[in-house]
Amino acid sequence: MSEPVANGAAENNGPTFAVEKIYVKDVSFEAPGAPQVFTEQGQPNLEMNLNQRVQRVADNLFEVELGVTLSCKLAEKTIYLVEIQQAGVFLISGIEGEELKQILASYCPSLLYPYAREAVSDLVSKGGFPQLLLQPVNFDRLYQQARESEAAKAPTEGNA
Repeated sequence: MSEPVANGAAENNGPTFAVEKIYVKDVSFEAPGAPQVFTEQGQPNLEMNLNQRVQRVADNLFEVELGVTLSCKLAEKTIYLVEIQQAGVFLISGIEGEELKQILASYCPSLLYPYAREAVSDLVSKGGFPQLLLQPVNFDRLYQQARESEAAKAPTEGNA
């Protein structure tokens, strides 16, 4: 009874998107001033940087890696530093061009970010610091801003 379903699925040539695997590729937590840092007073400054990397693994398989670096400082002293590379392998077929770029640069990181967010919160707590909840990130807006920035640069480069 499963064969007709399999044959029917093979005939479907429409767009396909599937999450094959989500995993932590690299993680690091440092508290360089511990244990003295736990007695420090003042308002800490948090700085978060995001980056991403896309790699084609096979014909229709893509690895998307979302990097999150979070630095917490008090004055000029680093209280803690968290770095995580949250990755996923995605099966994408029947989608090309701009739509593929948008999926890889926006939709896939949006799927990975909650995992990275949870890992960062867990690492900070296990490091002896108060729980940290990272704010949501609008990857669609970041993608749109990057496109607008590219478009603004394109006319000046084309007229040179």
